[in-house]
Amino acid sequence: MTTKLHEPLLVVEDSNEDFRMLQRLMRRMAVQNPIHRCTNGDEVLELLYQHKSDCHSKVVIRPSVILLDLNLPGIDGRDILERLKQDMSFKEIPIIVFTTSSNPKDIELCYQKGANGYLVKPMDAQELKKTIQAFVDYWLETNTPPHRY
Repeated sequence: MTTKLHEPLLVVEDSNEDFRMLQRLMRRMAVQNPIHRCTNGDEVLELLYQHKSDCHSKVVIRPSVILLDLNLPGIDGRDILERLKQDMSFKEIPIIVFTTSSNPKDIELCYQKGANGYLVKPMDAQELKKTIQAFVDYWLETNTPPHRY
């Protein structure tokens, strides 16, 4: 692991089972980044857009990477992707779509809306491990994000 250990990761995942599996794999991979979770699009917007003056007990986080499921209750992942990539405050945060959909239309749409990556959730445990390892290796260790002031 590099110096990006303290950088928070935001996982937007409505499935408890998928989230627990992701957490377990990342723990085994010694990922030490704080992992924040939202289970729907409304929570994402609330978390990212809350003002410090509005939240006395909550900490405002700025994720270094967002791992985004597409099919969410409420505001859908496609809409979240579009909103965040159109907002100058969040535009540079890498958003990696992590979904069961391998539909070419979804893939194309997500890249058109500004996704930085698109990972299809494999059903096989070994393939899932490889996919998560590739995500960790690149987005949490190798990639150099823009400097934040």
